[in-house]
Amino acid sequence: MLNHIDIMGRCTKAPELRTTVSGLSVATVTIACDRDFPDKSGNRDTDFVNVVAWRGTGEFLSKYFSKGSQIVVSGRLQSRDWTDKNGNKRTEWEVLADNIYFCGDKKGSAPAKFVELDESDGELPF
Repeated sequence: MLNHIDIMGRCTKAPELRTTVSGLSVATVTIACDRDFPDKSGNRDTDFVNVVAWRGTGEFLSKYFSKGSQIVVSGRLQSRDWTDKNGNKRTEWEVLADNIYFCGDKKGSAPAKFVELDESDGELPF
């Protein structure tokens, strides 16, 4: 069977890194992903996807990403059943990350400035 998902979006908050009793690192974050198509009023809906990353991938996530960071997550979709404090059965869907990638600057950051070189510069290799 095939279960693979790639999502791109922005972190809604800083990733939360925890350590299990056995010493494994696990990080969680929610990613906001805009839909490709607008609704009838011209607005794009946003999906909020929960991501779980274990071990080194989780440590990488917590170290290099923060609220607003653009991110690409590659992994698999999984469901988790649980019972809430009122006794109601719940199901939560999340992406279990295999790989996490950078895909852009933090929203609102200025682009890198282009500096034109003077042709008379003797350091140019051509």
